[in-house]
Amino acid sequence: MTQQSLSPKLTPKNILLGFQHVLVSNVWLDPVFVAAAIGLPLALSSNMVNAIFIISGLVTLVQATRLVRLPIVQGPSAAFDALMIAAGTAGSLAAAGTSIFIASLIFLVLCLTRVIENLRFLFAPIVSGVIIFLVGVSLSGFTLSEFLGGAPGDKGFADPKVLAVSILTTVLVVVLSQFGKGLWRSLSYLIALVAGTALAIAFGLSDFSGVASKPWIGLPTFMPYGGFTFDAAIFVPFFIAYMVAVMEALGVYQAATEIQGTKLENKQVRYGLAGEAAGSALSSLIGGFTTTAYPQNVALLKVTDEGKTRTRVPVIIAGVIFVVLGFIPKAGAVLSLIPSPVIGGIFLPAAASLISTGFNTLRKVESTERNQVVIGLSLLLGIALPSALSGLEGGAHVFFSNSILVGAFAVVILKLLLIDLPNLVARKTGKTTAKAAAETTDAGDGAETK
Repeated sequence: MTQQSLSPKLTPKNILLGFQHVLVSNVWLDPVFVAAAIGLPLALSSNMVNAIFIISGLVTLVQATRLVRLPIVQGPSAAFDALMIAAGTAGSLAAAGTSIFIASLIFLVLCLTRVIENLRFLFAPIVSGVIIFLVGVSLSGFTLSEFLGGAPGDKGFADPKVLAVSILTTVLVVVLSQFGKGLWRSLSYLIALVAGTALAIAFGLSDFSGVASKPWIGLPTFMPYGGFTFDAAIFVPFFIAYMVAVMEALGVYQAATEIQGTKLENKQVRYGLAGEAAGSALSSLIGGFTTTAYPQNVALLKVTDEGKTRTRVPVIIAGVIFVVLGFIPKAGAVLSLIPSPVIGGIFLPAAASLISTGFNTLRKVESTERNQVVIGLSLLLGIALPSALSGLEGGAHVFFSNSILVGAFAVVILKLLLIDLPNLVARKTGKTTAKAAAETTDAGDGAETK
């Protein structure tokens, strides 16, 4: 693996790039959304935000410097949002935390025993390309909802002011990242975020008055929801959701190496997933939930100098910022109140970048009829099946509602059935035929000798 720059260059540019990673990630969105949906009191809500900020920062630092050694930002996995909300509204957050803790330890053992390396077959271009493509598509659903101001029927949907903010933000990102030079290009997301937020404030679309009620200093509490409580009915869907997080992480790792022009190695997968598992287990003990690699931050590598220079310095700076913010709830509250159309406007080109990365990866696949069938069916199932089976509940809902997991399983199974097994049979048949021909030849030679 090509070594990346780790020199501690605390230049203004790298510091701003680090802040850009913090602002573009949705580390603050998941805990704020989940806490609000559950209706947690201020103490538990602040604790959840603090815990996730601190763990996200620590895991980001360890991953970038010691484990996966890629410029990847860590944060809570959205695959757990619905499960956390359901458990919280049912008063079962203790069981949810226990489920995450156990699932994390299981995957940590799989990593430490190197069993996880058997997933190496997932990195064939036909598999990784489908996963990366679907990561971008999955991100686009959330992005467009924020961009448009919700769904039809929601207050503010397609409001002219909302669209003005989101369109301005997107235009700035695209124009600056494609035509800007130097810092203008490198900080395109940060500039767009500031400009979009300023316009949203002018339009009265944002309200930061809630920041005043947040304390300046806050420390996470050990097991704030209660002691260990195992519930099999809660554990199973959480374990499945953890599989989703692993699939997402694998796709993000692959996307990062594709953008940087490097090769993803087995030890990176092993160390990276082990770091995420350890971080998730620790997070569950102080009131947070899982941590996984974020695709939107990887997308930044493609539109800034980070992808070309392979530097990890901005991501390391972002990790430090996350840890600091974890002890300052008031600062986290400011981030959580960034207007939705600004977030949508920023994520739109980021999602598009991931989709194009997946497409470019799939272009490396040999253009055979069977390969095209596997790619087409996998993308179709990953995109369409979650919507078609939206009425399912429990573990089945967790599995079939996630396009990344559906597409990943589809491409692996279809590749096995349509490509790998036929090739294996053909090789064995070919060897048997060759052996029989050789035996016939030997017999003939013997007869002639006689």
